[in-house]
Amino acid sequence: MEQADLIWMNGELVPWEDAKVHVLTHALHYGTGVFEGIRAYETAAGPAIFRNEEHIDRLFKSADLYYMSVPFTREELRQATHDLIAQNGLPSCYLRPLVFRGAGVMGLNPLEAPVDVIIAAWPWGAYLGDAAKVNGVRAKVSSWRRISGDSLIPHAKASGQYLNSVLAKIETHRAGYEEGILLDSQGFVSEGTGENLFVVRDGVIYTPPQTAGILDGINRRSIIQIARDEGLELVERNIARAELYLADEVFMTGTAAELTPVREIDDHAVGGGEPGPITRRVGQVFDDALHGRDARYRSWNDVVPVAAKSA
Repeated sequence: MEQADLIWMNGELVPWEDAKVHVLTHALHYGTGVFEGIRAYETAAGPAIFRNEEHIDRLFKSADLYYMSVPFTREELRQATHDLIAQNGLPSCYLRPLVFRGAGVMGLNPLEAPVDVIIAAWPWGAYLGDAAKVNGVRAKVSSWRRISGDSLIPHAKASGQYLNSVLAKIETHRAGYEEGILLDSQGFVSEGTGENLFVVRDGVIYTPPQTAGILDGINRRSIIQIARDEGLELVERNIARAELYLADEVFMTGTAAELTPVREIDDHAVGGGEPGPITRRVGQVFDDALHGRDARYRSWNDVVPVAAKSA
């Protein structure tokens, strides 16, 4: 992990090595935190945070679902992301806002614990590797099922919930695959360990609905809009496991993974075993949107007004 100089912590920029919490922090023991993954890209207008306001809004909604009141406004956190990028001199980066229950209360009732907020930023390349974005990844359906809405809140991006994805990630990694796919409690396709899924059959794009235990991904929303703007048919519906093997194309989307094709699932080649034409077409428009090259989606780029230093 490549470090930056500063981290924003409860309203102040502090040196990276000084951004510490107490060992009795409630979130460390019980997973009582919510977070976001956000990326900023180098664009012609300067560093630009992709769909920053939507990410911050989801952070607040996740916190509310877990009864945490964020002690800053949305605009204060947005400004904090700008200050952090500018002061660290980052032309592009990954951003990690985290809202969590701090130290002072132990036990399962967290309501009296303080709520702390941090935002970190650092350079981070393609999550699944640069080659994966070009050639696709090998994936495996995990034996672990995606958390269901009758036990936790799949729509919240909550820290403790990600143990579910950690188990699936370790299982599939040890089996020799680059990514895992989780089914929901009914056996339908849900999502990757940290990505939303899209399946292409006969020219139509399908993606699991929000009732399949997915996180309502912001990049997922972007792909849905792009596909429809491109005149492609996109349907949200339940997807059977076997449809993964019968698909012409499969791709994943997420802030860390961006858009990554899937070339093989459970040792079945997807289509011709390489990224297909719809994946490439949507992926190119998406990449243009991320980097501010497509005027249709310029509003998605939150430009940092203070120019960052050269890389």
